Order: sequence, then structure tokens, then C-alpha cells
Amino acid sequence: MMQRNNPFVQELLKRNITPSHQRVMILQYLVENRCHPTVEQIFSALRSSIPTLSKATVYNTLNIFLEAHLVRILSVEENETRYDIVMENHGHFKCSSCGSIYNFAVNIDQFVTEELRGFQIAEKNVYFHGICPNCIVKIEK
Repeated sequence: MMQRNNPFVQELLKRNITPSHQRVMILQYLVENRCHPTVEQIFSALRSSIPTLSKATVYNTLNIFLEAHLVRILSVEENETRYDIVMENHGHFKCSSCGSIYNFAVNIDQFVTEELRGFQIAEKNVYFHGICPNCIVKIEK
């Protein structure tokens, strides 16, 4: 039975999402592991504690979360879809060595250009690629 005072249950209820055990656990994972995970990473992390979990359930849950504006898709690479629980505008840096993705503060709304006057912009993203400090240290050793 779901604990109604659980903050993850409360968040789902606030967004009119029925709080199943799987949904609560996926939301908890996203909040506690702000690593911009893929479906595979979420599934792998939770399948030992939820033996009945399927990848389809993870996909379906994330789609429900997307519709409720609880998460957003992060497509830093064309062949890789990740999920971001941080809904405020911010930028992303992906380390080309270890693959980690880092958030950084940026005022995306300041990015305007005359070349796009008259365009309707649906989404703004700032992505940087390079090598993170941890990997630089390893490379220099």
C-alpha cells in the first residue's frame, strides 16, 4: 500500500498521476540520481528491487512523466535519449571521455538572434562537449 505522506507519492498525486509502486520508484530514482539516465540505466538500477519491472513499464512511466511535465528528454547525442528531472532551464556538458553529463546554470532566454526573427521557437538547449576535470586528471597522470 502506498504511503500517502511519501513525497514522491504526493508529487505524482499533485500531477494527477496514479502512484503505482513502479512509478514511485522510478520518480525516486530520477530525483536521487540526477545523472540524466537512459531507460536502460533506470531499468538496470531498479530491476533488483522490483523484479516484475519491465523496460516497457519504464518507457510508459517516463512518457506519463513527460506529459505531466515532470521530466524532459535530453538528447545530447542523436542516438541516445536521456531523461532530466530538472525542469528549470539550464545547460548540459557531456564528457567525451567518461560520458557523464553535468548541469550548469545559463540564462537560455538571453540567447536571441536576429536571424530567427519571426520564427516560433519551441525549445532552447545549450550543450557543450569536452572533457570533465576528473578525466583531465586521469589523462595527465
